Amino acid sequence: MEPPPGGPPDRSPPRLVAVQPDSLARLPGFKGHVEFRFDEVISEGGTPNTGQGTGDLEKLIILSPSNRVPEVSWKRNRITVKPSEGWRPNRVYRVQLLPGVTDLRRNRSNEGMVLTFTTDAPVPSTTITGTVVDWSTSRPAAAALVEALLLPDSLPYRGLADSSGRFSLGPLPAAEYLVRGVIDQNHNLKPDPREAFDSVRIRKGATNAGELWAFEHDTTPARIKTITVADSTSATVEFTQMLDPLQRLQPSSATLRILPDSSPVKVVSILPKPIDDSLNAKPAGREADTTKADTTKADTTRGAEARPGAPAIPGRRPMAGQPAPLKTKPPLFDRLVLRVAQPWKPGGHYVLEIRGVRNVSGVAGAATGALTVPTQAAADSLKHKADSLKQKADSLRPIIDRRKRTPGDTAAPKLPAKPTQR
Repeated sequence: MEPPPGGPPDRSPPRLVAVQPDSLARLPGFKGHVEFRFDEVISEGGTPNTGQGTGDLEKLIILSPSNRVPEVSWKRNRITVKPSEGWRPNRVYRVQLLPGVTDLRRNRSNEGMVLTFTTDAPVPSTTITGTVVDWSTSRPAAAALVEALLLPDSLPYRGLADSSGRFSLGPLPAAEYLVRGVIDQNHNLKPDPREAFDSVRIRKGATNAGELWAFEHDTTPARIKTITVADSTSATVEFTQMLDPLQRLQPSSATLRILPDSSPVKVVSILPKPIDDSLNAKPAGREADTTKADTTKADTTRGAEARPGAPAIPGRRPMAGQPAPLKTKPPLFDRLVLRVAQPWKPGGHYVLEIRGVRNVSGVAGAATGALTVPTQAAADSLKHKADSLKQKADSLRPIIDRRKRTPGDTAAPKLPAKPTQR
């Protein structure tokens, strides 16, 4: 069905005009539905409600305290909500309608609503506030899931943080809570085992949860993922997990041996990359190291800001609209720089063992990895390819410059003819 032609198009989103029951009402023996009423017919969405939490309207409802998907129904200009297990007596219920309701013309509403009532329990007055931070980027986590477990019953009250990572969850019963901030990657409005989170326990009467630095928890120690030669006397060791940012390993914690005779190689230091860069930074104006092994050096700073957990590059500003990193805790990292006393042997094979390396969850263990140093022939081949590409680019530069000076000419530039092969 379409609106009659001739009139102005409707660009106004649906507006919430009434809720039922009243907010902060005390309703003993309540058996009805929570209802959100709008001023026009709303869209049911392209995905129907099936009780699995995958429907378009089910994704807009957070009902607490409950661990099950609520019964969400579409009634033209109304949305009705009811727990799958039914209303329990003597509880405080919190029903949150998230922004995102649309009408039949796809006009989206940015208006949300929180309705709190009790089934004969005392009217609540406690509101828990705080901030959720993604520790892998040290930035506030927008739309993070916040869960407050009422102790000792472990009844979960859930809500979402705003775009700046701040949350205000309430009103809730006055009690002791275990508050968790979760990076809800799959947006299913519940914490999953592999999602990053942080938790804090607050006593009865307290309302400030502070900063929750969410990170991925793991009960197994970190393992070495790759070892890459950086220059003639250093290599970058990448791990499978984020490491404890407060741990500083001593050279005696690492054992490096060259194969096949397993001769030990002296380790000078093994430090996080930001600290190693600050201690071994080259003075201004100093020429780059031109030793043979340096031809295998790779650029380890390119794309570092996009990699989760990578420290920010000094002197580079955050992108527009992106909040600046917080400095309450040190940034996470998953790379260490290994420095040795003698240059790497071209084509050599090394075995590295690091003992006592601790991940961010506090689990320590030994990690073992292998390193193969590229041969000089392979390094020269890479350098030759880079030089040939640079020569081709230089030969095409005059043609490109000529095309820029003559914008009216639509003819394609003539490329240098390929030499005839005999």
